[in-house]
Amino acid sequence: MERSGPGSATNRRNFLGLVGLGTAATVGSGLLAGCGGEVASTSDAQNLDKLAGLLPNQKDLPPGIPKPSIVGTRPVPDGYTEFPSTLVDAIADKPGSSGQRINAMTPAWGPAPPGLGQSQYLAAVNAELGVEVNFSVQDGNTYADKLNAMLGARDVPDLLCVPEWEVSKLPRFADATAALFEDLTDVLKGAGIDPYPMLATFPAGAWRNAFWNERLMAVPNPKDGPFPWALFYRKDLLDTAGLGYPKTIDELFEVGKKVTDPGKGVWAFDDIFAMVQMFHKVPGTDDGWRLKPDGTPEFKYETPEYKQSVEFMAKVYQAGLVHPDLVASKGADSKQLLAGGKILFKQDGPGAWQVMQAEQQRITPGFNIQPVPIFSATGGDPLVWGDDNPISYTFIKKGLGKARVEELLRVINWCSAPFGTQEFNLREFGVEGKHHNRSATGPVKTDLGFKEIQNQYFFISGRSPVVQPFPQTPNYVRDMLNYSNEMVKHLEKDPWTGLKLEMPARFKASLVPTDDKVTDLLRGRRPIGDLDTIIAEWRNGGGDEAREFRAKALADAGR
Repeated sequence: MERSGPGSATNRRNFLGLVGLGTAATVGSGLLAGCGGEVASTSDAQNLDKLAGLLPNQKDLPPGIPKPSIVGTRPVPDGYTEFPSTLVDAIADKPGSSGQRINAMTPAWGPAPPGLGQSQYLAAVNAELGVEVNFSVQDGNTYADKLNAMLGARDVPDLLCVPEWEVSKLPRFADATAALFEDLTDVLKGAGIDPYPMLATFPAGAWRNAFWNERLMAVPNPKDGPFPWALFYRKDLLDTAGLGYPKTIDELFEVGKKVTDPGKGVWAFDDIFAMVQMFHKVPGTDDGWRLKPDGTPEFKYETPEYKQSVEFMAKVYQAGLVHPDLVASKGADSKQLLAGGKILFKQDGPGAWQVMQAEQQRITPGFNIQPVPIFSATGGDPLVWGDDNPISYTFIKKGLGKARVEELLRVINWCSAPFGTQEFNLREFGVEGKHHNRSATGPVKTDLGFKEIQNQYFFISGRSPVVQPFPQTPNYVRDMLNYSNEMVKHLEKDPWTGLKLEMPARFKASLVPTDDKVTDLLRGRRPIGDLDTIIAEWRNGGGDEAREFRAKALADAGR
C-alpha cells in the first residue's frame, strides 16, 4: 500500500484540515439540520459485545495464498518480504452487471489522478469489474470540508469513503448514517457474507467498529497496523553529522539544537507535539482518555503529563528548533522539507515511511529515513498510542434497491482481494508494461503508475491486512515489523474496549478550538501560564459533560 494517509494512521488533524468544523456542524446546522426529522440524543454508547450475533461469519483467505515471512504480534499484521511466484485468481465472475455507472468519493494526497476517459488504470480495473466506477477524488488535506458539506446537504454518492478519524469529529454522525446510508445488517450478518468471501476475511474487530445505532452500516477498511504516529528522522544526515537518534527527551532537545543551523536553512523539527505527548505518556485512547486510580475518567488536558509535554514543546519552539515556515503556518510542506534536508525530524503516520523512502532514494543517493524507537520521558516503560479501528468506512447510499446494493457489495468484494491475488495486483500496480514493470523481486511502478494510481479502489474497499513487499525498498518490511513488534509491547490499554461511544456534540466542538489555543501557547503567541485558563474553558465548554458520559457508559456496561 503506497500511501501516507490514514490508516496507517496518518496525521488526523493535518489530514483533513479540521479547523472550523465545529461551528458549521454543531450549531443547529450541518449534519444536524441536514438529516432532518427527529434528532436522536447528542451522545450514545453501544456495547459492541452484545452485537456479536449480528457480525458476518469469518472465512479463511483464498487457497493458494502463501504463508507470511514475518509474523506480527496482534494487532500488528503479518508481513511478506517477497512476492509469490504465482498469483491466485480469486474471483471468477465480473461483479458488475447493471451497466450503471458507480459514483464514488475518496481522498488523495498530492496531485489528483486523472479521471475517467483519461486514465488507463481506471479503464483496466473497470473492465475487470464489468462496470464503470467514476471517482471524485478530493484533496485529503481539505476532505473534512467537502465531507461535512456533502453530509449536511444530504447529497452523497453511491459509495462514500469516510476516514475513521473523521467520524469522531462529526456531531450526530449516527443520525447521519441512519438518514443517508444503507443498513447492511441483514445483508451481511452471519452467512449473508458468503457471496462476498473477500469481505469475510476481515478481522472481527474491524466489523465491530462498523456499527452505528446497533446496526451494521458500512464496510470497514482494516488497518495495516495500530499506530497513529511515528517520529521519523533522516538517518543518513544524522550519520554524516556523527549523531545517533535520541533515546531520551533531553537527547531529543540536544540533538535538535546541534542540527539546527538557520544560516544553512536547516532546522530540526516540524510540529512533533503528538510524539512529545506520547513520550511523556499522555493518554491517547479515543484522542486522550484514561481512568484515574479512583476510576474517574480523565482527559489528557487535565493530566500532569500533558502539562509537561506542553512545557517541553514550548521550549522547542522558543529555542527556534522548528522550521519557521511551519511556525508561521505559511503552508510549507513538511514532507518536502524532510526530503530536502531542511528539517531532520518529522512526525507522521507510519504509512509515510515506505512511500517517502521509495520516492526520495531515486533523487538523493543514500537517502534513509527511520523511526525513532519509543522511549519514556518520565521513567518506567514507554506508552504507545494505538487501536484496532479501521482506516476508513465505505458507506452505500440509501434507497438504491436490493439489486444495486448487492452489485456494489460485489464491487467492494473484488476490490478487497488480499495480497497474493491477481485482483490485488491489478488494484495496487495497474497493468504490467504500463503502470509497472515486473522485476526479479516483484512489480516496480512506472511514472505513469505513480501518476494514475492514488489508492482510488483501496478507499472503497478493505482487505485482510498485511505488510506487503516493495522491490524499491527491500528492507522495509523487516524494518517495519521489527519496529512495530517492539512498539506493540507498550500499547496503551483501553478501559472502554468493546464500547463504541458517540461523544456529546459540545465536547466534539470543543476539541479543535482548544487545540488551536494550545497551539498559540506553544508557538509563543500566548503565555504558558494560560494553560490552566484554556483547560477551564474546555471543561465548561463540554469537557465535564464528556467525562460524565464516559463514566456512565462504563457503569451501564457493568465495569
